[in-house]
Amino acid sequence: MIDISPSVMQALLALIVAGPLLGAATALLPPPPGLKGASPEQAVLRHGVTVTGAVLVAAVVLALGFDHDHPSTMQATTDVNWIPALDVRIHLGIDGISLPLLVLTALLTFLCALHSYAKPPQGPSAPPPRAFVALLLLLEGGTLASFAVLDLLLFFLAFETVLIPMYFLIARWGGEGRRAAAWRFILYTLLGSVVMLLGLLLVGLRAHTFDMVALATDNGRGLSTSVQVIAVLAIGLGLAVKSPMWPLHSWLPDAHTAAPTVGSVLLAGVLLKMGTYGFVRIVLPIAPDGLHTFAPYLAALAVAGIIYGSLACLALALPSAGRRPSSGRFAPRPPTGARGDLKRLIAYSSVGHMGFVLLGIATMTPTGVNGALFANVAHGLITGLLFFLVGAVKDRTGSTDLDTLAQDAGAALYGRAPRLGGLLAFGAVASLGLPGLAGFWGEMLAMFGAFRPADGLSRPAYLTYLALAGLGTLLTAAYLLIVVRRVCMGPGRLEGTGAGAAGGGPAPVLAELPDVRAHEFAAWTPLVALTVLAGLWPAALLGLTNPAVQQLLAGGPK
Repeated sequence: MIDISPSVMQALLALIVAGPLLGAATALLPPPPGLKGASPEQAVLRHGVTVTGAVLVAAVVLALGFDHDHPSTMQATTDVNWIPALDVRIHLGIDGISLPLLVLTALLTFLCALHSYAKPPQGPSAPPPRAFVALLLLLEGGTLASFAVLDLLLFFLAFETVLIPMYFLIARWGGEGRRAAAWRFILYTLLGSVVMLLGLLLVGLRAHTFDMVALATDNGRGLSTSVQVIAVLAIGLGLAVKSPMWPLHSWLPDAHTAAPTVGSVLLAGVLLKMGTYGFVRIVLPIAPDGLHTFAPYLAALAVAGIIYGSLACLALALPSAGRRPSSGRFAPRPPTGARGDLKRLIAYSSVGHMGFVLLGIATMTPTGVNGALFANVAHGLITGLLFFLVGAVKDRTGSTDLDTLAQDAGAALYGRAPRLGGLLAFGAVASLGLPGLAGFWGEMLAMFGAFRPADGLSRPAYLTYLALAGLGTLLTAAYLLIVVRRVCMGPGRLEGTGAGAAGGGPAPVLAELPDVRAHEFAAWTPLVALTVLAGLWPAALLGLTNPAVQQLLAGGPK
């Protein structure tokens, strides 16, 4: 779009990756005397907004300078030898696959920093805000690095960097059950990562390089089928935990329920994308024969996640009289009061939505993989918005329990806080895949890919998966519309009397709630606008991803 020299593009990408890490370090330092003012806490929160804002500006400029005519080519590349004995390199670069996720990460982190500045984070055992800002920036740096690095070992380091800050965000600023949820999160992901590291080492040592571009260009020709199968099993296990794929998802509902609002936004909007991105960037081009062996099983588990997540959400959405406790080996064991929790419902919805992403990848077709990448971005926008909205509802009502919110007849957000209720309904219909909004295209393309999977994959099996995924879309619409009915509609609780009814008597009025505030409007507007834009103009995103996906399936980026 704009002409930027390669050296400036390299500097921008380096700034995007290193800037948050430097910002995290400086956040822990005492503020200069000129910045202390009356509130040192506000100064460090402003620091977080400034750093994340600068990173977002750099990411937008990088996107504008990206050569959109050649999105399959790695751009803004930096390649420096780091460990010559193992051929480990500091190799950075972006293409049409990683650029949207890079911008999404920068945007969501900036919005979280802005939200935290207006509403400082609090918790039962919360340390000073400087620790919160440092952890937020460290989390952003690790996530951005995951999407920018092109070396297997650097990817693993970046992949692991995000675990510690997310653990502390949940454990120190979370709500009820935060410590158990944080420990479950860290144990699940660490165990998966250990196995993933073994798979990455196997690939790198057998291929004599850890460079992801070289490995993708080789397209598995330097690895035997048995090595590819073992590598896909090991690497895929670690990525599946983060994705999250059923039945390795059980850490997610507790983590979301306990996490603070910004933790939930980043966990759903950014961290889950690291797992599915790893499948596309590493597993698909580097070990295609191994993935071909496991693709039907991956698709089956993806569809199981779609159905399981949808049924779990439907059970949570129904009034308590119509809801029965979960049972079975893989059923979650929520803490007291978690059943019917709105945050928990959105967490389970992520299991279903990410199931569509995994289904698209498992088709091993350009259509399916493009759908997976589109659904990745759409889920980040929509679910990030939903967690912001649920956090706002909790701030106003003191609860996210659906039975408490709805009472017997509905919470009536339309009448009590119409803009907030309208935004919640917008997020719900976007999440259920309403045509014209971002949630529609990715899941549709993933199902189109399942209709005609890659050569050698059983079409009858994938048609079965397609039918089950279609059932999942119906269940998704059902539970989200129930949520809208219970939270946004209804007479609501009455308070006092109005000027007079039609018959001359006093008319009851609704107990009002504060509607959308200025900082909330600033944080949510970009997500709403991009959700509409991506839904009405999907070619803007697919034009980036499709050439890169075609190249990746044919033999890696150049």
